[in-house]
Amino acid sequence: MSEIRPQASQQQSLNKSQAKAQGKDQQQKLKGGARPRGLPSDSPELRLSKTVTWVLRHGAASEGLTMRTDGYVRVDDLLKIPKLQGLDFAALEKIVQDDKKGRFNLVQESETAKDGNISPIWWIRANQGHSIKTIEVEVTPVKSRADIPSGSAVHGTSRKAWETISTDVPPAQQGLSKMKRNHIHLAQGLPGTGVLSGMRRSSSIFIYIDLENALRAGLKFYLSANGVVLSEGDSHGFIPPQFFQRVEDSKGNALPDWQPTPAGEIVRGKVDSLPSSGDKVAELGDRAEDLSL
Repeated sequence: MSEIRPQASQQQSLNKSQAKAQGKDQQQKLKGGARPRGLPSDSPELRLSKTVTWVLRHGAASEGLTMRTDGYVRVDDLLKIPKLQGLDFAALEKIVQDDKKGRFNLVQESETAKDGNISPIWWIRANQGHSIKTIEVEVTPVKSRADIPSGSAVHGTSRKAWETISTDVPPAQQGLSKMKRNHIHLAQGLPGTGVLSGMRRSSSIFIYIDLENALRAGLKFYLSANGVVLSEGDSHGFIPPQFFQRVEDSKGNALPDWQPTPAGEIVRGKVDSLPSSGDKVAELGDRAEDLSL
């Protein structure tokens, strides 16, 4: 039986269809897994660092990684994911060592195989910043202000975020929100004062938390391994504005549109909250990836 071959025009059409399908497959790969995090203008090293941060805080499951309840994943498994092509152990170790904010913890543990042989296994975790609900990282409970080395807990945000989020917010959702994260992040002071973790360097509005009153009201605070002050907030995931001690700009001036009254009630104290259209706010936070915290 003779082989039936398509006409030239049919063959060209098939080639175009195949090329188009391959192009779509390539786009899907870039969208779904192979492309690292970060901006196109970032250096390759910075994009790899941002990707490691994102995976360990938010994306382990989507990358097919098994994460322990304490937040650790096997380094061998981490280095195999498509987003981290080109990253080896030496480069990962350098990322950990060079990170001034102490975002990561890299440890070696011994593992006994079924045949009795003991082999060293490297594990890595993010010290804070998770949105993965099953993760319980090692933290130290804060019982009083004295448990925080600086005695201070400050949340930094931008003026644009302040102006946008502090208006037209339902009363039940006022205050600092943990959004999709497990905790609200607070720094022990301002950038440039020896404080490295818990706040973006670009922050221009600073909300100081009244720790003693917040603790007295039942809000829980913790210290992460790298010194970030964490709080789950109230039952809705918020630190309400009645626990804002003061709000200042980068020059130390109190904001004119926010002042506690003498009775302690708050006037327009609605900061970084999650309104009914909160998916948009959460999306902004996700897009920024909080990689500077």
